[in-house]
Amino acid sequence: MEVVNAIGRRKAAVARVFVSEGTGKITINKRDLANYFPSTILQFIVKQPLAKLNVAEQYDIKINLDGGGFKGQSEAARLAIARALVKINPEDKSALRSEGFVTRDPRAVERKKPGRPKARKRFQFSKR
Repeated sequence: MEVVNAIGRRKAAVARVFVSEGTGKITINKRDLANYFPSTILQFIVKQPLAKLNVAEQYDIKINLDGGGFKGQSEAARLAIARALVKINPEDKSALRSEGFVTRDPRAVERKKPGRPKARKRFQFSKR
């Protein structure tokens, strides 16, 4: 099997994923998954598409993560892994879609507007 690559984004985070046949090793920015994401919840988020299809031990995954915070990065990696798995086997798309793993989450930070302290907050109104 050749190396399959895919991209995933969430908020400001971008994940580039390279999937090849292997033993289930996940490397993020040249570090092990457990080393990069010490939180077991974030590790679980990254592994969700693999667990859903029961292929966690079949592929070696190399991920380049950039931008965003740890939560956004883990969800960007999840989307990229799901997209790569769909490239490998298109029949898996319906199973991943039912869990919501192939949908890009469009929510992002709203921009700050001029004349206001934040995006929607207003300065205190004074009548007199």
